[in-house]
Amino acid sequence: MRIENSFIPVHGVGETTERRLWENGITHWEEFDGSVVGDTLADRIDAFIDDGWTHLDDGDVSPFAERLPASSRWRLYENVRQETCFLDIETTGLDASCNDVTTVSLHRGGDTKTFVQGRDLTANRLSRELEESALLVTFNGQRFDVPFLETCYDLEISVPHVDLLYPCKKLGLDGGLKAIEQEVGIERDHPDISGRDAVRLWHEYERGDESALETLVEYNRADTKNMQPLLDVVADRLHEAVFEAARQPE
Repeated sequence: MRIENSFIPVHGVGETTERRLWENGITHWEEFDGSVVGDTLADRIDAFIDDGWTHLDDGDVSPFAERLPASSRWRLYENVRQETCFLDIETTGLDASCNDVTTVSLHRGGDTKTFVQGRDLTANRLSRELEESALLVTFNGQRFDVPFLETCYDLEISVPHVDLLYPCKKLGLDGGLKAIEQEVGIERDHPDISGRDAVRLWHEYERGDESALETLVEYNRADTKNMQPLLDVVADRLHEAVFEAARQPE
């Protein structure tokens, strides 16, 4: 599903109205002809579509992200798949005011980078990486990763953001990232460790154990890379449940 199939970013269009448009064969912006809805709403939709094409030509999905509910922002993914950045962080605790970020991994365009505190993890480096991304994807990052980075590195992260926690919940997929991975059949290459283990590994590295850092980085990178196949699964399932279901004759 692409942004051009969506009408709910328009003020006054909810899921019921959008579904009615789809059921009447209006499944793409190009097919909208002003029918099905009233004149005032039709004018709003026309204006939204005109502006929407301009934003898509510029590769900017932020206006759509601002208008979509968190559970529906997965719709942005297909338009900017290659410029999507999957991000995960490890920290020494849960409080950004007194704990530190230890590693940050970013996966984009098939390439994974990991930055380590005290080596190459800096505010400037993070800013440059995020500026090159059209879409940011995390798991529980809306409440944790993003505010943690903003606090620790004095950043303002404004990249359109898909927090996988919310579309997963829409599909009834609850629990942590690793539990959901197992439920949908995504396997990990490395042994599973916990967030508490991640803290322990960092402290062992600080005491001189380089192998502990290697394990921590592998764990961080696995969390990050596995979000891409998870989003692929979630987007496919929601496409079927939300879009294709509306197009099927009853």
